[in-house]
Amino acid sequence: MTADVALRGWLRLTLIPGVGGESRRQLLKAFGLPDAIFSAGASALRAAVGATLAERLLAHDCEREIDAALEWAAQPNNHILTLADGAYPPALLTAGDPPVLTFAKGRVELLSRPALAIVGSRNATKSGEATAESFAETLSAAGLTIVSGLALGIDAAAHRGALAGRGSTVAIIGTGADRIYPAGNEALARAIAERGVVLSEFPLGTPAIAANFPRRNRIIAGISRGCLVVEAAERSGSLITARLAAEGGREVFAIPGSIHSPLSKGCHKLIKQGAKLVDRAEDILEELRWESVVAAAPATEQPPADPEAAALLAAMGYDPCTVDGLADRTRLTAEQLLAMLLPLELDGHVTQLPGGRYQRIPQRAA
Repeated sequence: MTADVALRGWLRLTLIPGVGGESRRQLLKAFGLPDAIFSAGASALRAAVGATLAERLLAHDCEREIDAALEWAAQPNNHILTLADGAYPPALLTAGDPPVLTFAKGRVELLSRPALAIVGSRNATKSGEATAESFAETLSAAGLTIVSGLALGIDAAAHRGALAGRGSTVAIIGTGADRIYPAGNEALARAIAERGVVLSEFPLGTPAIAANFPRRNRIIAGISRGCLVVEAAERSGSLITARLAAEGGREVFAIPGSIHSPLSKGCHKLIKQGAKLVDRAEDILEELRWESVVAAAPATEQPPADPEAAALLAAMGYDPCTVDGLADRTRLTAEQLLAMLLPLELDGHVTQLPGGRYQRIPQRAA
């Protein structure tokens, strides 16, 4: 049997609508490879999965979709990985509900390397994005592959940071592998496909459907040794990923924040539930007992050349603060502070938040 003939069976098993992951694995357990499933008689299929599913398996024609998938896989850098494929992510085999088949674009060898998930809010603060990018870059430089979901905010920042290191990155997406969502991450997705991996369990052409995004979270958790949550609201989808990671025996890490910030509530909740509080990437490497750490000088702040601006940043700390609060700390007038905050904001040292608040952005050494 040629590889394409065998792959047609796997594709058929996953493309028939109404046959879920549990039923697919049940069929594979009962019959072995997909070709044996489809050559089995109706009575044998009914005994394995019931009359309704047996009828779907025997009657549904998806040859056009199979041909399109094989044509896609024949293009450079495109791959279809099945449970029987040696390149299938080994960590997923020990996770709950592993996908029977996945579509991948990029360096599939990364899927077999130790990985860490970094997830968080789509509506992240500039400070949160800077933290996620910095952590991802350090962890990727140490050789860990960074896994996230290609969403806006923390996910995108984690992917950007990871691309700078030797560990690179894997994007688990909730659409078909031939679709890019959100559109604002198109350039990032293309960079990941070239230097990392874009991975999807959904058939080609699948658009952005809300229910698919929580579903892909189990793959983000399952493919990784641990999960780091950077910023998350109390009901964030990132907490689902963290819960799945914990249930799968993976480590869960969370970065604390201001008690006044809604985007810290989720991280604080995780810490109360037993997640490990971290404030530097080395904490994660030590907890994972990761030995391939690249020796590097610790990141240091790059303060502004203006000593008055540097003093203002020191007075701000890293929690959000109002101009009135800064006036109390510095004894400067509101007019003086606003005149100083504007250039700091333009230079990327400070970001303005809703409600007239300001927050300092962590800087990385050049």
